[in-house]
Amino acid sequence: MSTRHLDTLLIDFRSGELDASALAHGFRDTAAHWPGLPERYSQVLGQLLMQVESSALFTEESCSFSRGDLSDALGQWLAKARQVAPH
Repeated sequence: MSTRHLDTLLIDFRSGELDASALAHGFRDTAAHWPGLPERYSQVLGQLLMQVESSALFTEESCSFSRGDLSDALGQWLAKARQVAPH
């Protein structure tokens, strides 16, 4: 299983074409099937996705839940995860 589709999900989420629930589902599904991904990475991803899903409760950007900031954080997580468990 490739992780390249996660890049597309992030781009679509950032642009508003993908909702928070679909983004979270895509990341969770991929992480669950990612061989060698350390447990701590799954835990951090869970925390990030909780913030992403909480952001859906707000109709406008909130200081705590900026779509851009959340996308950046997930992008950083993805880059680091690819380093520790290349896929």
